Amino acid sequence: MWLYADIASLGDIPRYHGRTAGERVALMNARRRETFRELDHASSRIANLFIDAGLGRGEVVGFYGKNSIEYFEAMFGASKAGCALLPLNWRLSALELKAVIEDAGPPLILVDREFVPLLERVRETCGVRFGIVEFDSTSDGDSPLKSRMSASSDVDPRVAVRPEDTALLLYTSGTTGQPKGVELTHGGINFMRLCEHLEPAFRWKDDDVMMFVMPNFHLVGTGLSLQGLYNGIPLTILGGLDIPALLATLERDKPTICCLVPTAIQMIIDHPDAAKTDLSALRLVMYAGSPITAPLLKRAMSTMRCDFMQFYGATETCGAVTLLRPDQHDLEDERKLKSCGTPVPLVEVRILSAAGDELPDGEIGEFAVRSPAMFKGYLNKPTQTDSVLSGGWYRTGDAGYRDSDGMLYLVDRTKDMIISGGENVYSTEVEQALSKHPAVSQVAVIGLPDERWGERVTAIVVPTEERSPSAEELIAHCREMIAAYKAPKQIIFAASLPMTPTGKILKTALRKQFGELAATTV
Repeated sequence: MWLYADIASLGDIPRYHGRTAGERVALMNARRRETFRELDHASSRIANLFIDAGLGRGEVVGFYGKNSIEYFEAMFGASKAGCALLPLNWRLSALELKAVIEDAGPPLILVDREFVPLLERVRETCGVRFGIVEFDSTSDGDSPLKSRMSASSDVDPRVAVRPEDTALLLYTSGTTGQPKGVELTHGGINFMRLCEHLEPAFRWKDDDVMMFVMPNFHLVGTGLSLQGLYNGIPLTILGGLDIPALLATLERDKPTICCLVPTAIQMIIDHPDAAKTDLSALRLVMYAGSPITAPLLKRAMSTMRCDFMQFYGATETCGAVTLLRPDQHDLEDERKLKSCGTPVPLVEVRILSAAGDELPDGEIGEFAVRSPAMFKGYLNKPTQTDSVLSGGWYRTGDAGYRDSDGMLYLVDRTKDMIISGGENVYSTEVEQALSKHPAVSQVAVIGLPDERWGERVTAIVVPTEERSPSAEELIAHCREMIAAYKAPKQIIFAASLPMTPTGKILKTALRKQFGELAATTV
């Protein structure tokens, strides 16, 4: 049934390919390459490092750094030690990072050198005690992690791992602004690989190379990378989205598959060096975060000359729920391009009313998903877990409909989530930050259409009578409290906000009122 019966946990990926294709390249970047055998040995050294540090089975290990070879060594090492890996969002503010660490409770965090000062500042006031092991992803020189790995055994500890054990702990913000740790199990991740194996649109070739550029703390980055490694496909790794470095990687390593958000696709084809970059190796660009516009897709297809495939999913679903496959990209039917496609094998989607009844085609309701790859729950939050999981179905909070051809369409987000440049921004988080400014009386945050970012985080602010703050002042205030990408790109001042009789702000009215406003980025 599975492509590789010997792979049942994350740690089995380097074990299997290290044994069967040891000299095949697994990971590479601009400086070095690591084979599957080397990855197998390195991950065993890290596993023994964790065990020697006193970490027990089921504990959480933090990783605080951008995309790197060390990230995968740590991930597979954590699995071999029976631990779960927590990739920390390196874009968070100190206060946000502290909240995540206090919720997850990792006794040990591997941290890239550039983030050490911030993490040490967090540790001073954090309610959880944790150790730090520093590494340097930008250099092949010595580091504390490298020294400790050298002193550690490369004999696989073979700690028993059960399918229901947590493999990855990925944090996603909730509508209340509180972080939620999504527990993804070894069994769930393995079932996601089965769903993909049964999907005809996923076909791997011996000469494939996957480019890893999406952030590791997002499932779209880590999940797709694991899909490639599971299939024995080498990864070429970029620390983050840097267009000149990305174009250089396309030239150097000839990746055949990559995943990007539409904003990044536009940045690539708009870059002056794109026209002289050899993109001929690319055969598939997967995109997520938002549908792509027909004009952008036409430009991208003519520039990159490859297939495009959209996918929709959630951290909680452990991967793709639906795919808009290459053969479903009909440039003559722009309406279909707005679809998120149809479900992958073994995954079911229902459209439910507020009362939980299934709706007919064409009627808008909430997407509910049933999948063998579902998450185990939110760490330390049984009430919130029970509110979205019922009878094996996950209530996504996304609103949409199914057409008569079975195609699914997202039309709104019941959780008021804004997708800006492929990043999820919850309006409540931004509102909470702005409301703490002494000059803000009322605030509502919405997403407005933006040609570059997909949606622009926009705050409608009612100032206090005593003060008249500037937009720059409010944005700077936000950036002190939340990640910069969550801060408003636009501030609109208003005398009042539309309200329901019960005192709830009518965001639908605000979106309608300001939706056609000319784009003005502060």
